[in-house]
Amino acid sequence: MALRILFVDDDPHVLAGLRRMLHGMRHEWETAFVPGGREALELLDREPFDLVITDMRMPGMDGAQLLEKVKKRHPEVVRIILSGHSDKEMVLKSVRSAHQYLSKPCDPDALKTTIKRTVLLREVLRDEGLRLLVGGMETLPSLPDLYLEIMRELKSETSSMRRIGEIISRDVGMTAKVLQLVNSAFFGQPRHIANPVHAVELLGLETIRALVLSIQIFAQFDLSRVPGFSGAGLWDHSLRVGVCARNLALWAHQPQEVVDDAFLAGVLHDAGKLILAGNFPKRYQKVVEAVISGSSLWCEEEQNVFEVNHAQVGAYLFSLWGFSYPIVEAVAFHHEPGSTHAGGFTPLTAVHVANGLVHQWGRKGEAQITSLVDTAYLETLGLAGELISWQEKCRELLQKEADHE
Repeated sequence: MALRILFVDDDPHVLAGLRRMLHGMRHEWETAFVPGGREALELLDREPFDLVITDMRMPGMDGAQLLEKVKKRHPEVVRIILSGHSDKEMVLKSVRSAHQYLSKPCDPDALKTTIKRTVLLREVLRDEGLRLLVGGMETLPSLPDLYLEIMRELKSETSSMRRIGEIISRDVGMTAKVLQLVNSAFFGQPRHIANPVHAVELLGLETIRALVLSIQIFAQFDLSRVPGFSGAGLWDHSLRVGVCARNLALWAHQPQEVVDDAFLAGVLHDAGKLILAGNFPKRYQKVVEAVISGSSLWCEEEQNVFEVNHAQVGAYLFSLWGFSYPIVEAVAFHHEPGSTHAGGFTPLTAVHVANGLVHQWGRKGEAQITSLVDTAYLETLGLAGELISWQEKCRELLQKEADHE
């Protein structure tokens, strides 16, 4: 089935330019062009579309208002803003409704790449109900203690940017949302930002205040609904995987971009668990009980209960939010790295090995279980000979981390 894309812009010249730009894809994609929000909603109610790409400033109904209505009426549709206006007020207005932001004039390759990734999204998550759920998500749930801590800090007259950044960096949900925003086209960063503390400094105190206090982009996670599931434990594990993944990339002499992506992908790799546990507590309780009893692994039991696993769900959300492909790939395949065709060391390599070693060595660098690292995958990359060295280095790293707590 061909991908169906709806473009919305009140400027006929812009629509004509988009039509010409995508002419070469006419055999693969079906496109429609309308001049305003009202026409877009009428068409969406009559026909199915996979993407809506809209201008921001339009008479009558602006892009943010349109996408808010699309989110409520058609949450499965990918929602993208394509605009030449980059003032923060407009960005903040759309942050709860837009999945991604592209700036005008838009590079044809960037637009085509964004659209093509939507095709991959449909392959990652085939379950219609989960696509509806994840498509409508505005943020990931946050740990209650950290949620209250960030609220107190932002309301304080002595708020510290570094303190706020440190709080956000301790929470998977907050980290993901802030990095989604700071790396969007509207903020025009010259390189990908992977550090949440740096992201907060770039966004500024007033923007963070508006996002958290007024727009309320963070939400609490009610841990009591899933007994045995520890949000704090998940974050502790995720941070350790991120630290080990970053160091693995450094030990493999990778460029800084790969090092940064390895850390971020490690921090985010289990975010799909938050989505499933937060939205399906009773069903996820079955997963937790099976894992605690030792009868099943997380991915296996999730597949039994949901016919999808946390890696696929997390990757779907981060791809929707416009995270770079290496990060999405690392999240999607961190349990099954051999399922990809990538050659050489990538963030996926770092996260897969780090996750296996953190599970193996536990919190204090003490052996807990046999290795979960796919040695056959490492052999295809010519890296199997590095595993013993990596094991020892990660064990020492985890011991040092535990000693500093």
